[in-house]
Amino acid sequence: MITRTVSKNPRTTRGDLVDDLQRAGTKVTKATISNTLRRQGLKSCSARRVPLLKPVHVQARLKFAREHLDDPEEDWENVIWSDEIKIELFGKNSTRRVWRRKNAELHPKKTIPTVKHGGGNIMLWGCFSAKGPGRLIRVKERMNGAMYREILSDNLLPSARALKMKRGWVFQHDNDPKHTARATKEWLRKKHFKVLEWPSQSPDLNPIENLWRELKVCVAQRQPQNITALEEICMEEWAKIPATPDGKRSYAEAKEEYEGMPVEEQFGSVKVEKGSDGERVSRDVRAEAAKTALRQGKRQMDSTRGEAKLK
Repeated sequence: MITRTVSKNPRTTRGDLVDDLQRAGTKVTKATISNTLRRQGLKSCSARRVPLLKPVHVQARLKFAREHLDDPEEDWENVIWSDEIKIELFGKNSTRRVWRRKNAELHPKKTIPTVKHGGGNIMLWGCFSAKGPGRLIRVKERMNGAMYREILSDNLLPSARALKMKRGWVFQHDNDPKHTARATKEWLRKKHFKVLEWPSQSPDLNPIENLWRELKVCVAQRQPQNITALEEICMEEWAKIPATPDGKRSYAEAKEEYEGMPVEEQFGSVKVEKGSDGERVSRDVRAEAAKTALRQGKRQMDSTRGEAKLK
């Protein structure tokens, strides 16, 4: 009953389960519920924030999935993924748990310094492929179409060369107006860059999001105190992301790592985490983006049909 309940409603709390079981005549503790769920491979996690999808977005994501779901792994290894990200000096990733005694909450070692308005931030543009990270640069001014094209001109091709991309490699960026502007499209066409058609409202499909998440955590752990230090640390941590020798890992290795993980954690195309030896492990880029779109799209459509029936 416990596993069935949380599978049906993932937001159910342990307290809710205790109350439900008591009404059914069974007395259990929260610890028992936690142990039961843990044995089933379930753990309490913070819900990921994802874009609110309208029906038109769902259809576009499903179209993307159907077109690419069966693409061979080699095709995905020949994609350069890109994105922009804002890193805050004192962002939410700076949150830490500490051990302290009663009435010691204001001890300097047990607090995190904060400033008004987050203390500032920096905007970064970066790219990567299955072979490793490409360039990461700071965008010091408000980005417009002309600046974006300049960033690509100075950094995209050098990244492709450094990553030793195969002939016919594909460039991915989202549908930000600067990316889809007529001048940008014309520039990409003249440079003979192949661009991956991308569904709107789909940042969660871009595997670089996993690298951004890891970057934020690593930067927060080093606690930069000013913007200059923030930029330096971002560059240092990005440079630590490992490059794989041949740009891919065996299917058996990837499969072994994915087994035992909750389904929702398997959606990301790339995961970066600490290995048992303290070194980072970079998972290969596969067609998980398409699979994510397909699974989430089907779920959303099923949910929409269910709501329509209730009405």
